Amino acid sequence: MIDMLLTKMKGFLLNPVETFRQSKTEDLTTVFSYFGVLLLIDAILTAVIAAFGIENTEMFAGLSLGVAVPILVFFMMLIGGFIVTFILAAWIHLWVYILGGRKGIMQTVNAVIYGSTPRMLLGWIPFIGIIFLLWSLVLSVLGIRELQELSTGKAILAVVIAVIIPLILLVLLAAWLYSSVMTVTAVPVVPAYS
Repeated sequence: MIDMLLTKMKGFLLNPVETFRQSKTEDLTTVFSYFGVLLLIDAILTAVIAAFGIENTEMFAGLSLGVAVPILVFFMMLIGGFIVTFILAAWIHLWVYILGGRKGIMQTVNAVIYGSTPRMLLGWIPFIGIIFLLWSLVLSVLGIRELQELSTGKAILAVVIAVIIPLILLVLLAAWLYSSVMTVTAVPVVPAYS
């Protein structure tokens, strides 16, 4: 089992197209076992980084947070990673379906889970984790192309639309919150002395 998981991880990192093709007919047990291992690795490594970061952050120096923060981060990564992955897969599948993908939602879920391999294995690394997030998006495109049998252009379009719309909404929400705070906050007036 461990050899199969390591081979699959290596395949998605180094030869993703062929590995996606080989995973086309895999059952749910294989996919979810792989996903569970990835989630566990990601949660553990992120919790370790959180523990190191809290301990070495000047702002938290002297506070006895103990192991509470890393444990909280661990469970947030496990639960949040599970929920976000399936919401993201369903959201991407909507666009895949609109663009002609008819191989079923499970193929999109597989593409998103397998595509998240770089992000979950290496995305916890401070400062360069964003590179692995982008790599995971590229792998998701390749996975959708292979598993849904869409053209590369349609696979790219499905993933880009699925990512851009929430980003635009977040920017609009941030702008609205910023403008709300700025219009509600009173500006102190210095009394004029004559």
